[in-house]
Amino acid sequence: MARRHGYALLSAIAALIVGLSAAIYAGVSAGGTGVVASGGDGGGAGPGRGDRVAPASTGVWTGTWGASPVAGEPGTGTDGMAGRSVRNVVHTSVGGTSARITLSNLYGTGPLTFTHATLALAAGGDGAGAAAGTMRRVTFGGSATVTLPAGAEVTSDPVRLLVPTDSDVLVTTYSPTASGPVTSHPHARQTNYIAEGEHTADLAGTAYAPDRADRWRYVTALDVSGRAAEGTVVALGDSLTDGVTSTADADRRWPDVLADRLRQAVDAGSDVPLHGVVNEGISGNRVLTDGTGHPAENQSGLHRFQRDVLGRPGVRVVVVDLGINDILRDPGVADPDRILGGLRTLVQRAHAHGIKVVGATLMPFEGHRGYDDAREGVRQEVNAAIRQGRVFDAVADFDAALRDPYDPRRFRPDYDSGDHLHPSDKGYRVMARTVRLDDLRTALPARL
Repeated sequence: MARRHGYALLSAIAALIVGLSAAIYAGVSAGGTGVVASGGDGGGAGPGRGDRVAPASTGVWTGTWGASPVAGEPGTGTDGMAGRSVRNVVHTSVGGTSARITLSNLYGTGPLTFTHATLALAAGGDGAGAAAGTMRRVTFGGSATVTLPAGAEVTSDPVRLLVPTDSDVLVTTYSPTASGPVTSHPHARQTNYIAEGEHTADLAGTAYAPDRADRWRYVTALDVSGRAAEGTVVALGDSLTDGVTSTADADRRWPDVLADRLRQAVDAGSDVPLHGVVNEGISGNRVLTDGTGHPAENQSGLHRFQRDVLGRPGVRVVVVDLGINDILRDPGVADPDRILGGLRTLVQRAHAHGIKVVGATLMPFEGHRGYDDAREGVRQEVNAAIRQGRVFDAVADFDAALRDPYDPRRFRPDYDSGDHLHPSDKGYRVMARTVRLDDLRTALPARL
């Protein structure tokens, strides 16, 4: 009898804990989002510029695609994309059974209201067309309408959709009112689309015209939930990671090719982890220095690391390829110790969250208009420290893989896009092959 009373007491305590947890969760959900949905005035108390606005989610999420917010789009300072449907095409690195998107108003100067958003698989060969049976309405906290204060971002509710690996997904938004500058990522190397009026749920692409601006708008992430992927690899870099000279609409940036390698190795039975690969490259990005503006455009690696690496779901490894723009854009001679110090700071922040860091050597650039012997000397000093194991957990020696063996200050000719700074498609493939798949295992070394 005493044992029975003990069981009853334990059951009562468990029920009390569950009840308290539910009450706490409900309180947080009701009062902590900072998003004004339909019926709100758009100007109430919300998060400050740069704060994240996201509903609670369940399950294990993996990043399958990403694009860092870079700047406000030129020419959109007043109306934004008011009265137009914006259809972004994004490419998955891993698949899942549910998906969610993140939208950003980082560079907006006022509240941005979306009244419609959809997610669909792209119809093969049909440009802006969606595959039949895949169109899904996207909601935010249960509402089709969401308002983002200036500087905020929002993550959607989960959408039940079987998202294949290595596929194109359409993320379409509609905002009816003027919202100020459009938060965007230029150099997308991907054709996206715009339609006049509200066409977010159109299966056919007939209302849409190809957008010649070569940028993604508003959308900064696509995550999937499922059992296939074990985590996320983030590629943090500059234009060399962004893939600015890769063939458009072909997904030939080196992070794309790395994702292909991982999938092929897993399919072949290799004992390597299957990770989603998220490209957080920004053209012109530096380790140490932001661009201009408030908030700063083209935020430095140090300043965006929280958002673009630590803020992504399930990150196990980050591959860092930064530093060449710190050398090229310094009005004098860049200090290699400062660059290395910045890179080491990124590593320390990653380690504090259990994330492994693979670092890349800086590739040659003789022949580029910014080349001189002093800058080459800085590059060599930075690379020497990286190769000696004094910076990262593991090294991807992009320099050794792509330089001309007869003139190591230059790219090998067939790896050069022609500007002597960015690789060709073939060069990007070599970069991806230089990252050892075993280095993407998540165990951190005992000591850096």
